Order: sequence, then C-alpha cells, then structure tokens
Amino acid sequence: MLLKNTNIEEKLDHLRTKSNDSDETLATVYRILQKDTENEDRIQQTISGGNAQVGNAFDFDLLDTNKIYHIDQIKRICIDYRLRFLASKYFKGEIPPEAISKIKELEKTHNIDLKGFKIVAPSKLFKLEDKDDPLLFVPIGNNYFYLVHKWGNDLHPLRKLFAWPFKGIVNLTLLVLLISYFCTALIPSGLFSKTASTSEFWIIYFFMFKSIASVVIFYGFALGKNFNTAIWNSKYFNV
Repeated sequence: MLLKNTNIEEKLDHLRTKSNDSDETLATVYRILQKDTENEDRIQQTISGGNAQVGNAFDFDLLDTNKIYHIDQIKRICIDYRLRFLASKYFKGEIPPEAISKIKELEKTHNIDLKGFKIVAPSKLFKLEDKDDPLLFVPIGNNYFYLVHKWGNDLHPLRKLFAWPFKGIVNLTLLVLLISYFCTALIPSGLFSKTASTSEFWIIYFFMFKSIASVVIFYGFALGKNFNTAIWNSKYFNV
C-alpha cells in the first residue's frame, strides 16, 4: 500500500486543534494583542533606538481563524519534520504567482502593506531551488503568524520518521544503540571464540556501538550538522 505524502498545513491544523479550540483563536489573539501591543512597541523602540516591525495591522474581523498559528505550533512542526522557519529573504526558491496574488488580496482587503514575511521549508530550499512544501507566513504580533499561502509538493510520508533521530541527542543515541544491536546480531556466533557466550555478544556489541557512534559523530562534525531544535529558526548553515 502506498503511503500518503505529508501535508504540513494539515499537520499544523491538527496540532492547533489539539492545543486549543480554533473558534476561540481569533478572540484570544485579539485580546492578547490589545493588551500587549503598547508595551511591545515601547520595549522594541527602547532596545533598538527606533521603530520595529512587530506585526501587521490586520482587520481581525476579516481574518480566517484557520490560518492563524502560534510560534510554538510552528516550532513543533519544524522540529518534528526537520524544517526551518526563516525570513523570506533567505529563501532561494521561486515565490509562485499565486502567493503574490494572495498577498495583494490581503493588502487590499486590510488596507495595509504586509511586512515581515517568513517561510517554513526544508533547509535545502534556503540554498537551492526545489519543490518541497513551503509555507509563507506574515506576523500578526505576540508570536502569532498568519498563513498566506502554501505551494509545491507535500513532504515524503516517512520524513517525520527520518527526522526523528535528529530531534535530540537521546533520539540519536537510541538509534545508534539499535543499529549496533542489529549489526552485532548479524555476526556469526563463535566467530571470535570456540564457544558462543553472552559475554562475547555484549563485548562485540560494545565495540560495534563505539564504531558506529564514532562514524556518526565524525560525519556530524564534518558536515556541520545539528539537531532539529537548534536549526529550526537558524539562518546559518553550520549551526
């Protein structure tokens, strides 16, 4: 049976539904922004010594609540699927005409000039052109983002499984332990002694683990790789 490709927008919707009621999202965002906007503007100006873009002045009555996401929901998806959430200026792919049209439509509807575009996509799309499922967001404020457009192909159905070992050191260690066990099990019993024993198996397993772990660590440092939690919003290649 063929596996269905992963639609990141659907995964975001599912995650948001688990965390709160989508019908209350708009009211919640509006209430938070009404309370915090004044303080945020003052703090941003104090830190930077000038004006800072902390959000877009949307007409909340005209927003689609199904397209509003909190930064924590975006972060969770990026970590699970090894994606990045970066400013659109770092995106090297092509922005489709449909996305431009939706931006113009939003600007006309809300009578604003949208700023602060950010994109969720695989790391390679911030270097090379490709077609894997980018999502274009604009900030609303207070760590909420509005989904403008999704384009390209859905992610491979097994991408989350492939990304699992890179979520953290514990996940990677468990994978190396599991691979080491299977590799040790493939070695014929009694290969290094006349009689097979449990102690021989675990000694071989220990050396197998050290060997595989050494290779993983070497290539990790050599290729400048890091865990999903470190790269999801980093603009640097070798974080």
